[in-house]
Amino acid sequence: MRERVTVRVLLFNPVGHVLLMKGRFPHRPAGPGAWFTVGGGANPGEAVEACAVREVAEETGFTDVRLGPVVWTRQAVGYVTGDERVMFVETYIVAHCAGGEPSRGGWEVHEHDLVDDIRWWSPGEIASTTELIFPERFAALLPAIAGGHYPDPPLDITVVKT
Repeated sequence: MRERVTVRVLLFNPVGHVLLMKGRFPHRPAGPGAWFTVGGGANPGEAVEACAVREVAEETGFTDVRLGPVVWTRQAVGYVTGDERVMFVETYIVAHCAGGEPSRGGWEVHEHDLVDDIRWWSPGEIASTTELIFPERFAALLPAIAGGHYPDPPLDITVVKT
């Protein structure tokens, strides 16, 4: 199984809301899907910070982004397209922007096909939702990050090592 180095961004607006996307799984496109942070695959040799800025611009249109620290790492088996299983090696980094309405103009075709929603979530909405949000334990882990309490070194949030 190949590894896919991925950078996920905990993107906050000035009032402390975090931007999440709701997408369906490539191997189950008719399924209900889940919410997840902005981000995606790193290009070969691309630094975490460069990937974060690029992915935020592509997926939201926001180009004035202030990066914070890497706070979490995670490994999980998943699907990129169709039936191809990969090992996601994820790095989660904090970022802040001015907020506003995200643009879908930079999305790839598969993102238009599989991503159903993108919106800002308040801490209260995240704490009370019954919808699935990745990574696992997102609702429990986010308050510390939203409060500016960053683990050093980054916390490994892998649920099951494969």
